[in-house]
Amino acid sequence: MSSFRLVGLDPAPFAPLFLLDDAQLAARGMARVFADADHGYPCRVSLADARRGEELLLLPWMHQAAPSPYRASGPVFVRRTACRRVLPPGEVPPYVGDRLVSLRAYDAAHLMVDAEVCEGREAGAWLEAAFGRGEVAYVHLHNARRGCYSCLAERVGAPADPEG
Repeated sequence: MSSFRLVGLDPAPFAPLFLLDDAQLAARGMARVFADADHGYPCRVSLADARRGEELLLLPWMHQAAPSPYRASGPVFVRRTACRRVLPPGEVPPYVGDRLVSLRAYDAAHLMVDAEVCEGREAGAWLEAAFGRGEVAYVHLHNARRGCYSCLAERVGAPADPEG
């Protein structure tokens, strides 16, 4: 059995944002966009690329909210109709596999203990090895070219989502 699973963001905090008009979104540093291609708009909730014509929000997201020197935020896309996706153990979807990814492993104190950049299709093997080390509590995946947060990799059987 695999030691990790990929988890999308909870859609609940984003739902009310879709009710805002474009001026209200802009005042918060956010933008409404419509996908003009079937690739290039990776939704952080569904862990899938939006399809051409789908509505998304592009907004800043505190992906590392833990009290740590690694506290960080960055831009994410979220589709209006997205449902949170928690993948089966060991599954790496095209959303990750088709991109160059940065993997950042953290311990229970939210300190980075390892990192790597690799082709997404190689991420599964790296995650298996990382979670084979007891000190790794969770891993954040980022799209390496643009630096955007992609998703959380958690240990299978982990008691809680470190993103809160």
